[in-house]
Amino acid sequence: MRILLQVLLLFGLLIAVDIGRYFALPDIGALREKNPEKTAYMRYREQQWRDRGVRKEVRNRWVPLSRISRSLQRAVLVSEDRKFWEHEGFDYEAIEEAVQKNVRKKAFAFGASTITQQLARNLYLSPSKSPVRKLKEAILTWRIERALPKERILELYLNVAEWGDGIFGIEEAARHYYRKSASRLSAREAARLAAVLPNPIRFSPTRPSRYIERRADRIYRMAK
Repeated sequence: MRILLQVLLLFGLLIAVDIGRYFALPDIGALREKNPEKTAYMRYREQQWRDRGVRKEVRNRWVPLSRISRSLQRAVLVSEDRKFWEHEGFDYEAIEEAVQKNVRKKAFAFGASTITQQLARNLYLSPSKSPVRKLKEAILTWRIERALPKERILELYLNVAEWGDGIFGIEEAARHYYRKSASRLSAREAARLAAVLPNPIRFSPTRPSRYIERRADRIYRMAK
């Protein structure tokens, strides 16, 4: 029993150290001026391809926020984070609502991640939903909100979000799906792109299911 307690204590200490380092690392302040070269999600996708023996490369083009259509910016905020400009990283009302829905469903079916939380996850973490990863995400979210202005957070998110298998960033997505730059996306195209964000591997903006069509139509109306 004594050995077991020592092992558990050591394990707990290692977890605490692993979580604690995210209070200081990585250097989030550097993102004020520097764009990330490759995110954790990009590396995760590459590892998936290697495991499956697939020869494929991540596709990503970086553009400033000024070259992303306002329609797309509004559509993404409607889809993913309606209180983005108001909160400080966490939407507590959305979290409470998601918890209530999950309790009713008796499953983890609904999330309430803000754009800042998603950015923290995309840049630095894995898709795992473990409690330890969620704690790391919370620390990074808190740090991102204090280190970067909202416009920069949105710019980073739109440039690293995945819009298809290996298609990262809105510029690459706009060219892949609509053969145009992100600055020229129409309101309808923007709504479809925003509609697939929760699951861009399963859904496509150019081959939308009835669910995506309904979701895109709702986003389009709300983003006007």
